[in-house]
Amino acid sequence: MNSILTGLLLYLALVLLIGIRAYRRNETHADYLLAGRKLGPWAISLSERASGESAWLIVGLPGAALAAGVLELWAVIGCLAGIFISWIFIAKPLRDMSGRYDSLTLPDMFSVHFQDDNNLFRIISSTIILFFFAFYVAAQFNAAGKVLNVTFGISQLQGMMLGAGIIIFYTLLGGFFAVVWTDMIQALIMFGTLVFLPLAGFAEILSSADTLHQGSASWSSLLGLKTGLPALAVVLGGLSWGFGYTGQPHLLSRFMAIHDSAEIRRGRHIAFVWAVPAFFGAFFMGIVGLKLYGSGYFADPEQLMPYMASTLLPGWLAGILISGAIAAMMSTADSQLLVASSVLTEDIIHKLMKKNWNPSKLLLAGRVLTLAVGAAAFLLALYSQDLVFSMVSYAWSGLGASFGPVLVLTLYWPKITRNGALAGMVTGAVSTVIWKNIPILSESVTERFSSYVLAFTVIILVSLIEKYNDKGSRAGQQD
Repeated sequence: MNSILTGLLLYLALVLLIGIRAYRRNETHADYLLAGRKLGPWAISLSERASGESAWLIVGLPGAALAAGVLELWAVIGCLAGIFISWIFIAKPLRDMSGRYDSLTLPDMFSVHFQDDNNLFRIISSTIILFFFAFYVAAQFNAAGKVLNVTFGISQLQGMMLGAGIIIFYTLLGGFFAVVWTDMIQALIMFGTLVFLPLAGFAEILSSADTLHQGSASWSSLLGLKTGLPALAVVLGGLSWGFGYTGQPHLLSRFMAIHDSAEIRRGRHIAFVWAVPAFFGAFFMGIVGLKLYGSGYFADPEQLMPYMASTLLPGWLAGILISGAIAAMMSTADSQLLVASSVLTEDIIHKLMKKNWNPSKLLLAGRVLTLAVGAAAFLLALYSQDLVFSMVSYAWSGLGASFGPVLVLTLYWPKITRNGALAGMVTGAVSTVIWKNIPILSESVTERFSSYVLAFTVIILVSLIEKYNDKGSRAGQQD
């Protein structure tokens, strides 16, 4: 049997075994959604990193660096800044607030905090999560098809079916326990891939000096040879990836699930040690690919990672590192499937529809809905022509702009009002959709930046206007 295939099959067998074993740990709905808040800093931090950095990091970012050159360094800096900010300023207050309200989901926490009696928070936030997660999960299935196509020559459809089937199956069985435990393994494999593969490429550069590609001047320009406002847009576009970390429900659920908020400091250090080498490794993989192959070598630049692994490394090692690509897709898709399932069962069925089902019935509903969301995402992946990078950027922007400003201001600005939060949430989602689909806007400033700033501004303006009107109304009554 092909040694690459052997390594991959062993990895897939391991994650399925974890899912089966975790099946026995899910006694209640809370166990399935947040593992009963029993998880420690190692599990949470590695799981948060693995689920946060999907196929975008291990397939999309190297492909973007291959196509665009060193200007993708701004995306690396933006992402690392976002990771640091979310762990330092969001993790602990979010864990404390969600624990105080006994909330299993982000929509439920907002609903309780703002005393949302008409359930608008649950309806709007659940709709936003389901819409953008469909694109996010579809991107992971798409990436699985590309990796397996390049590595084994099977069709992209067959690769998508294999990847999607395994992810949905072990998420159905094990819930949050299975997701976190598999994420820990996946984080370690991803780290190895992102560190060792660029080193292997650099070794190839040293031995192939006469055949290297010199590249165009734009490849080595941090601004892509742009000046003035276009140059500023390039910088903001890369840095804007950092905004999204404050509003991704599948990452924030990790902070909500940690056993004790006092352990977040330790988890923060683990996450930082993982993130810095991993991001720079993904970036340098693309730069190494530029020197080895040139930007026009691949019809699809996102094929770079599996091609480098299968051509530069021994088969057994390539199998392990290609498992890292599959791990990246799985670790994000499983988390998003679970969050989508949780908002449907906890926020819609349990809280909105007032279905007081017993724990086992809610657990069964969660599994059925996980399957339904996975199937919908697969159909979207099947008919989508977008690159993984583009699909993730769109979903990342929509989720980050919808929830990030609301969460930050809820935690740190006492003047935020219910209507201000709702207006900001809707603004973040709608502006992402509009901005992305109007070329003159999306080509000037990325929706990741514009939507977040618009949502943040709307929350502040609506909240201040509402406070001012309430103050004027009270003054009039006193007169």
